[in-house]
Amino acid sequence: MQFIANPTMIGAVAPSSARLARAMVDAIDTGPGQRIAEYGPGTGVFTDEILRRLDPKARFFAVERNTALADVLKARLPDLHLHAASVEEIERICREEGVEQLDSIISGLPWASFPESLQRRILDATIRVLRPGGTLVTFGYHVGLFTPAGRRFKKLLPEYFSTITRGRYIWRNTPPAFVLRCTR
Repeated sequence: MQFIANPTMIGAVAPSSARLARAMVDAIDTGPGQRIAEYGPGTGVFTDEILRRLDPKARFFAVERNTALADVLKARLPDLHLHAASVEEIERICREEGVEQLDSIISGLPWASFPESLQRRILDATIRVLRPGGTLVTFGYHVGLFTPAGRRFKKLLPEYFSTITRGRYIWRNTPPAFVLRCTR
């Protein structure tokens, strides 16, 4: 099980539910001309929902650091623009994709497992590629609010985003989760 092997890279004991995926993708625009990236697609639950809704004239790519997960996802979705890299490299990846700025980023990263230095490096890189008014959509677990890294991440967000909106709990997720929509 990937979570047990590396809990700082895999943030969940079970894949995210379809309900959480729908709530995440509800928070972004997948219409024509949109430029969307996914951080940490893992097993592809969010990816599948994005692809279901993605307009043919929108741009979408994903970034997965875990090579085992990236290999499985690439085998399942061979047409997916998938970069086996760290999201800290998002500026380089955007250049390779021919994208100057992103409209939306959906993140499945385990923020509450990261040290502050990594949280900041990823947020710094994110802000450099996210257009003004663009959104970062991520999720958290109630239990994550009680961890030092989870509380720190919550306090960091206002340094990077003008608006942070917390959605309702998705009770049919293991564990229950909530969506955060952060607007630059």
